[in-house]
Amino acid sequence: MFLPSREPSLTDVPGIPPFEPVRLLTETRLDPLITSAILLAAGLYFWGVRRLAERGVGWPRGRQIAWYVGGLGTLALATTSGLAAYDTVLFSAHMVQHMLLAMVAPIFLALGAPVTLALRALPSGGRSVLVTVLHSRVATFVTFPAVGWLLFVASPFALYFTGWYPATLDSELLHELLHTHFVLVGCIFFWPLIGVDPVPGRVPHPMRVLLLVTTLPIHVILGLTIMSERTVIAADHYNSLGLPWIDPLLDQQVGGGLLWASGDLIGLLMLGAAAVQWKRASDREAVREDRRLDRLEQQAARQATRRATDTGGTPR
Repeated sequence: MFLPSREPSLTDVPGIPPFEPVRLLTETRLDPLITSAILLAAGLYFWGVRRLAERGVGWPRGRQIAWYVGGLGTLALATTSGLAAYDTVLFSAHMVQHMLLAMVAPIFLALGAPVTLALRALPSGGRSVLVTVLHSRVATFVTFPAVGWLLFVASPFALYFTGWYPATLDSELLHELLHTHFVLVGCIFFWPLIGVDPVPGRVPHPMRVLLLVTTLPIHVILGLTIMSERTVIAADHYNSLGLPWIDPLLDQQVGGGLLWASGDLIGLLMLGAAAVQWKRASDREAVREDRRLDRLEQQAARQATRRATDTGGTPR
């Protein structure tokens, strides 16, 4: 099958300069497709917030910050900054991009609650379509916890230990599809666990904690496996660059270490958040149960009073 080659990038420039933090700004390039998608997402969210405001309904500031800054901002950093310019030059840069797209951006996008916003802002026809999609068999299957977990933990192994990753370095189409894959898999896994939006696949809090706990050793295993490799992943590509300022194998070990450390850090933060959500849900349930018991006690007292009044006795 014919795949179009990548458009000119740093790998096409003789004498690629060493990566430095300042290159996050100086090597910025706006990909038309990615930039348009980010702007479209920002515009639609803004439209929803304004539509609610016109009805006198406010939308939490924290959710807007999560969507614009944490979610779309992370996507922009990963795909249009100098980090993206070096993602085919340095395995470590690619790994940072991987973590931003697969773990950081999806979490903040979920916290922005775009589905809830859409359900409140859309007209009745659009709302009906969205509800139909949310309750479809495809949505139910894709967001089933086991499916999301399997995609999240298995696809990185398939990516780095097959010919999939080397192919993405030489094809613009596969490279963009890989970015899309990272974001979609992250959303499929994290959105039901965060539980802010009414998406299918949400599970009880104990199961959320269990799913998160089981992902922690996966990052350790994958990170250590990459670090212990004695051959360079996608060696033909990286060796062909002939960079005198970096050892591809050493850079690969750095990338594996970043995966291990950042994956576990984000996983632990999510685990802590899930535990807090569980406690708060338990507290709310305890309050509801206390109120229910109070109502039952009051109802029993009123019934006793009526019986005593009907029989002419004195209620105890």
